Amino acid sequence: MPFIDTKLNFPLSEEKEAALKAKLGEAIAVFPGKNEYWLMLNFSDSCRMWFRGHNSFPIAMVEVKLFGAPKAEHCQAMTREICRIFGEELALPADRIYVEYSHTDQWGWNGENF
Repeated sequence: MPFIDTKLNFPLSEEKEAALKAKLGEAIAVFPGKNEYWLMLNFSDSCRMWFRGHNSFPIAMVEVKLFGAPKAEHCQAMTREICRIFGEELALPADRIYVEYSHTDQWGWNGENF
């Protein structure tokens, strides 16, 4: 039950969105038991965001929400993957990407909770 919510302060083409979707779908497997089948993604582009007092350069905020508590080493591996993917696909430097992790032991789907 992972969810990755991405906010960008620049436009995202459909082609780049599809590429991010595919690569994040593969990357989520760094967390044991997680895979693209259960992955939900959201991409919000052209957001009004500021970083280091400026909004004149590309930035990203990526939130990774998980069912169950992840290990620190898996979060570290996912951060590396996210920065690599966003660098390759969007030419976004890693020092302009924030990645936040949150988890819960209560997650609902299909009228029930796990």
